[in-house]
Amino acid sequence: MLWLLLIPGILLAGVLAFWLIGERGHLMLPSTRAAMRDRPSSSTGKHDGSPRGGWLNALHGYVYGRWPYQYIDFCVNTLLPRMSPKVKRWWADHYHGKVLTHELARRVITLDHEIKRTDLEKIIPYPTARDIVLKGPPSVVLLDCPCRAARENPCTPTDVCMLVGSGSFTLEHQPNRTRRIGQDEALGILQAEHERGHVHTAYFKDACDNRFYAICNCCSCCCGGLEAMVKHGVPMVASSGYVAEVDEAACIGCGDCETACPFEAITLEHKSVVNWEKCMGCGVCEGLCENDAMTLILDEAKGIPLDVQAIGAESVLH
Repeated sequence: MLWLLLIPGILLAGVLAFWLIGERGHLMLPSTRAAMRDRPSSSTGKHDGSPRGGWLNALHGYVYGRWPYQYIDFCVNTLLPRMSPKVKRWWADHYHGKVLTHELARRVITLDHEIKRTDLEKIIPYPTARDIVLKGPPSVVLLDCPCRAARENPCTPTDVCMLVGSGSFTLEHQPNRTRRIGQDEALGILQAEHERGHVHTAYFKDACDNRFYAICNCCSCCCGGLEAMVKHGVPMVASSGYVAEVDEAACIGCGDCETACPFEAITLEHKSVVNWEKCMGCGVCEGLCENDAMTLILDEAKGIPLDVQAIGAESVLH
């Protein structure tokens, strides 16, 4: 566990190197300057010279955005298997996702007006990410998936991660693995990933100003977030607000939904049976069932859907 003791020293060294090279050497890229720009203090209203979220959070955000492939590889292959229950809870509070049905993911990409809400406790059940700030239509930067890059035999295609509403930092620092895309291409990628049986997840991270920043199109075999939840018990993915329901008359017991479910929420007992606790309402089973035996239904006990159209309408009223 010696490497854990070295982390604070490495971070301090990183802060010093970043300051010396970036500020003194004037080598900082424009997107880095924008990300590090100070904002008024919440108590005084004056600029205090510190970056948004504090220096440590700014450094974390820089490392995460500058070296996402190394960061995710380390988390998936080294950190997650060694986490204690307390650390798992802390991790989930600082880095987490909200499952989106295919239609809800499409609504993010086709948003046609600006929304800003900060009272989303019932939608985002974590303390550090309850802001939705999006301009419509949102800009989308496509990124080679860091989770797939961390695997020996990843699923393809790999360019399926969408940075929504922002992404200039990653675009500037990862020019060979990112590109800006239009709405039609983004919708096409969502559709293709849905047809492959992959999960749309809106991700939030404290290093990204505690806001919604990406739609990941996740496969259970590669995705670090899904692996963290299913294999390691890290509660970092919230339900879409829906749950799968089986039409027993239509179900032929083929087992396709059991195989496809990324959350291991379906078992076959002559007919498909849904485990309510495990089901995250992703809609993979519904999309792949050729007999239309699976349906997503709203369930208030599962939370409220992240529906940007509804949030936008409510923000106008407020």
